Amino acid sequence: MGSIRRGFFVGLRTTWDLGKVIFPVTVLVTILKYTPILGFCIKLLTPLMGWIGLPGEAAIPLVLGNFLNIYAGIGAILTLDLTVKDVFILAIMISFSHNLLIESSVAARVGVKMWLVMGIRIGLALLAAVVINFVWHGGEEIAKYGFIPQTNENINGVVQILYKGIESATLGIVQVAIIVIPVMVFIQILKDRNWLQVFSRWMSPATRALGMNENTSLTLVAGLIFGLAYGAGVMMQAVKEDGVSKKDLYLAFIFLVSSHAVIEDTLVFIPLGIPVWPLLVIRVLVAVLLTVIVALIWNKRSLNLAK
Repeated sequence: MGSIRRGFFVGLRTTWDLGKVIFPVTVLVTILKYTPILGFCIKLLTPLMGWIGLPGEAAIPLVLGNFLNIYAGIGAILTLDLTVKDVFILAIMISFSHNLLIESSVAARVGVKMWLVMGIRIGLALLAAVVINFVWHGGEEIAKYGFIPQTNENINGVVQILYKGIESATLGIVQVAIIVIPVMVFIQILKDRNWLQVFSRWMSPATRALGMNENTSLTLVAGLIFGLAYGAGVMMQAVKEDGVSKKDLYLAFIFLVSSHAVIEDTLVFIPLGIPVWPLLVIRVLVAVLLTVIVALIWNKRSLNLAK
């Protein structure tokens, strides 16, 4: 019972820390959704879509996916007549770059520079789009979407918009609590029974191959399974208690900004009627290559400074 109690209070503290970031950002983004600002961003990006082989209206799911989340981006895709290639490019871009404000703010809370997280994710999204557009010469048939129920809300007035923002933010924090608190309880039990040491040894080949120490294992798994926003709670606690170094923290986040919540974020694209396994393969391969390259550069720079 002691482990459960300690894990519960750790989960509450972590939820509070994340809530201080998630609540204001979610309210702000929800308000922006019902203002001309979002439309202005879409209009601004429309001419740029041609550079990555997409029609102008493809800016709508990109902006919604980046400002809000994957589901908002998918919902927008479902309203457009796009080719299979267009949908695949949008899917890979949104996979790399979604929910930018909240997830990047959470990363900053853990200790990673916000601009670095946003820069990597946007850069990978654009690079992937350019490469796929250049390499793939098929997929010109019109995409056939599966059935996804959509709800159209008629929200008018400042009060209703503000209420929607507060409601969304509150639900977001509740979702964080539902995930983070049980995970923290589970982790506390593992720690008290010394099972985490065994887990770290199992993961050590993978973490070492990526240039990180064994104590980064928990951070990596949390982000891979739960994503940046939800997994950040576990990451914050791991940094405090497991002594994760600055180098390993940055390498872990570089890996996770490319490949986080890989199962959920891949499966949600199935209704779009595109092959989803390449999304998973591309994200994981990019994450591994990028992390290994950065680790090698970091180690080389550290050796040069030590001389």
